[in-house]
Amino acid sequence: MLGIVYGVLAAASFGFNNASARRGVLTGTPIQGLAISMPLGMALFLAAAFIFGEWSQISRLARQDLLFLTAAGIMHFVWGRYFNIRSLAAVGSNLAGPVQQTQLLISLTLAIVFLGETLTPLKIAGILLVVSAPMYILRRQARAKARARSAGAAAAPAEEPAAIGPAVGEPDIGAAAREAAKPVFKPRMAEGYIYALLAALGFGTSPVLIKAGLANTGLSLLGGFVSYAAACAVVALVLVIPRLLTQVRSIKPESLKWFAYSGVGVSFSQLFRYLALGVAPVTIVQPLQSLSLIFRMIFGYFINRDHESFDRDVILGIFMSFIGVLCLSLSLGGG
Repeated sequence: MLGIVYGVLAAASFGFNNASARRGVLTGTPIQGLAISMPLGMALFLAAAFIFGEWSQISRLARQDLLFLTAAGIMHFVWGRYFNIRSLAAVGSNLAGPVQQTQLLISLTLAIVFLGETLTPLKIAGILLVVSAPMYILRRQARAKARARSAGAAAAPAEEPAAIGPAVGEPDIGAAAREAAKPVFKPRMAEGYIYALLAALGFGTSPVLIKAGLANTGLSLLGGFVSYAAACAVVALVLVIPRLLTQVRSIKPESLKWFAYSGVGVSFSQLFRYLALGVAPVTIVQPLQSLSLIFRMIFGYFINRDHESFDRDVILGIFMSFIGVLCLSLSLGGG
């Protein structure tokens, strides 16, 4: 039960992280997001390890445990988070979410290959729904764009002399025209979906690596610190490149604020995730992460309403993906 509670809290925190990172990337860059969020996470796990007495047990971590936790940190916090931020910049959180649910398919594949699990009808149904959701959204978005282009071409009026202003007694439509001329969110679907799939690769492999690293000790907080420390070391090496270091130093205050919020959100998300993996199997914890689809849509509505897609087809695609993950979750939970 405790693992389930931790898993749900991790999903909620991750949803807030995605909404905040989406807001930050509007004026910032992925490398800025990594540079701000990484130290926050490492500091949180370090403090928690000291407070709850795990730091004194660091000698219990064998070399193999350290290797697994290091690999988990690089795959999740560097690879996964970098491409996640790139996907958020391209298509937003709502459109990236269903694609990133393929991370569960990756975890399932690893379970089949390395743990000898088999496919069941419920697993197959879940796989089809998870894979179909982004395809459904892409198809509906393409049709909507085609209809919009056709309607625009048919409704294009002949050129008329521009009016100086409204005639006496006529309403001023200038305000409405200016409102209609505001920039609207236009997702870059191909770019965003490729980055979302790459993020899913990192997010999908890290739970297995974390579980392997914690299997002998269960030191979740200390394990999280090791993973974050490895990720921070990689980012520090990357920032040796002068162009990237200059980019981080020139971060705008607005981006700094939202990336800091994102860093706090993702740090608590990973704290609850490592705690969950310390007491519950991957097959329980990882499917619970899919709840972040719902939380990211809720937080996104309040934080990024003008920078996300809330079309009916997008919301339907999100729920298709969510139901698919539930099918996989039930099948995994049943063995």
